[in-house]
Amino acid sequence: MATPPLTVGLLAFARMDLMDLVGPYEVLLTANRLSARRGHEAPFELVTIGPGPVRAYGGMTVTPDVTAADAPPLDVLVVPGAIDLDGSRPDPDLAALAPTTPVLASVCTGAFFLQRTGLLGDRPATTHWEDVPDLTALGVDVRDDVRWVDAGEVVTSGGIASGIAMALHLVERFCDRGLAEACAAQIDYVWTESR
Repeated sequence: MATPPLTVGLLAFARMDLMDLVGPYEVLLTANRLSARRGHEAPFELVTIGPGPVRAYGGMTVTPDVTAADAPPLDVLVVPGAIDLDGSRPDPDLAALAPTTPVLASVCTGAFFLQRTGLLGDRPATTHWEDVPDLTALGVDVRDDVRWVDAGEVVTSGGIASGIAMALHLVERFCDRGLAEACAAQIDYVWTESR
């Protein structure tokens, strides 16, 4: 188990895909709950980060815990995707938080935000299957046969529900496979790496 708890920030911004935020949040929250049942310390401290109340795609409002300026030091930052990549601007908060965060994780089209802020570099990545050609056209080495790609400092995942699969992978990476499998069973999710 991770000791002390890893601080995981989840970036919230206007027009984000809500499931890209709450899917990983629920997985990591479940890991905490199952760890407590086993008599262990919660492996993750979760904090939502954003500029204030934001309206996700579809209209639901999310109120982040803290702003980027007030965020604690992070071990992992989860970056959701969005349907309207040009109209969604998590870039300032992402640019502020990324330099001091050891692991960046994106869900769905969040990989485009990593790419356009120069954080993806030449690492392999994945995104929603529909957006693979566009990310490839930007010079990214895109894997389209897996639900997530772990490139060390950057972990990317495919479309929406693949963010859940990636979060389970993070539980395995930072804790252990048994806890990740228990989380998948608890949330009634069939966890597979390949598409």
